[in-house]
Amino acid sequence: MSIAYETIERSSTSSSTTRTRHRFSLQDYEQMIESGILEGNDRVELIRREIVDKMTISEPHATCVKKRNHLFSGMLVGRAVVGIQDPVVVLENRPEPDVSSLIHRDEFYLESTPCVDDVLLLIEVADTSFEYDRTQKRSLYAEAGVCEYWIANVKQQCVEVYRDPLAMALTQTNKFSRPAKC
Repeated sequence: MSIAYETIERSSTSSSTTRTRHRFSLQDYEQMIESGILEGNDRVELIRREIVDKMTISEPHATCVKKRNHLFSGMLVGRAVVGIQDPVVVLENRPEPDVSSLIHRDEFYLESTPCVDDVLLLIEVADTSFEYDRTQKRSLYAEAGVCEYWIANVKQQCVEVYRDPLAMALTQTNKFSRPAKC
C-alpha cells in the first residue's frame, strides 16, 4: 500500500524544537483502516488532514452518550438513523461525533459512510474536550454546512445549540444554551 502524505514542520512557541505533523487525505486514512493499520480500538479521527487522538471517555461522558442514544433512538425509530461514535464524512475529514442523527436509510448506511447531506444533527459530548469541540469541530461542521450541531457540556450540565452554519463559522451569536442533565 502506498500512502502519500505531506510533512509540515512547525516551530514550537516555547522552544526551538520542531514538531513534525503528517497530513493525510481522506483516501489515505480510509486505506489505513482497510489495511488494518488503524483498527476499531484506535481512538482516532481524521480532522483537517491530521490523524487526531480522541479523548478518553470518562464515565460521565459515556453516561451522557447512552442517555442521548436512549432518547433519540426511541423518538426517531423508523424516521432517522441514530449513530453513536460512528464516522461521518465532512468535506475531506472523518470525525466520529458522539451522537449523529441521519436521514433514514433501510440499509443503515451499509454501502457508504454517511456524509454531510445525510446529517440531520451532530452532537459532541464534552467534558475535557469542550474547547476543541467549540472551536475546531464547530468550525469544521460550519464550513461543511451541517445544519445543526450541539455540544453537551457535561461539566456545566447544559447543551449549546448551533443551527446556522454561516453564523456558527463566524461568531457565537447563533448559540443558545439550555440546562440539561447529561
